[in-house]
Amino acid sequence: MNPVSFPVIFLWAHSRSASTAFVRMMIERGDVTVLHEPLLALTEEGSVALPAPGGGIVQASTEREFLDGLAELGRSRPVFIKEVCDYRYPYLIEHPQEIAWIAHTFLVRDPRLAISSHFAMKPTVTCPEIGYERLHELFLLTWSVTGRKPLVIRAEQLLREPARLVGAYCEALGLPVRPDALAWSPQDRPEWQRHRAWHLDAIRSTGFHDNERTYPVTIDNNAALRSFYDYHYPFYERIVQHAL
Repeated sequence: MNPVSFPVIFLWAHSRSASTAFVRMMIERGDVTVLHEPLLALTEEGSVALPAPGGGIVQASTEREFLDGLAELGRSRPVFIKEVCDYRYPYLIEHPQEIAWIAHTFLVRDPRLAISSHFAMKPTVTCPEIGYERLHELFLLTWSVTGRKPLVIRAEQLLREPARLVGAYCEALGLPVRPDALAWSPQDRPEWQRHRAWHLDAIRSTGFHDNERTYPVTIDNNAALRSFYDYHYPFYERIVQHAL
């Protein structure tokens, strides 16, 4: 992989972790190329559209083409990619050296709330789709292949202290700190249309805010959700102990 001139940053997250709000903040900056869940699109649709450095769109139909596209984008400006672990991405797991040049970061939320929120959006959700095990696998993989411990953010801290957490994040990754990007106007986005119902909170948002939402089905009254929690909580603990 050819070296890039600007940072190419992955934010790995599980679903319902406030990661789309983080995307919205990155969009608000205006100085970063932002990609929203491109590997999810590649997995579900067989190709993903990437912006071309000189304008226009190029299609990547393999992970190799996708990574080459990221490297090309990173030669002209910083790139930020948010990805969820609803799927396991075998190509990356089996070819870790191909992602060693990327800066990998992680966002995690207490699974008690994340699982209830996920179930509310998708009542057919399965245990692997909850995502913490896959997230932990990527955490260890990226640490090993880069030789650097990935930066980890807790969603709860991000929502309570956005200026501190985002500032530390940007400083660690070589991005200018932009306090003005912590507030924005409500906005729908074309990159959210594939799974728009999942991003309504981000569409209506004006910044990082904890909605303090409650759900009728929780790990306390549903045996399946409790089993998901019991399975994934150890993986959450292993990641969150490294949080800022």
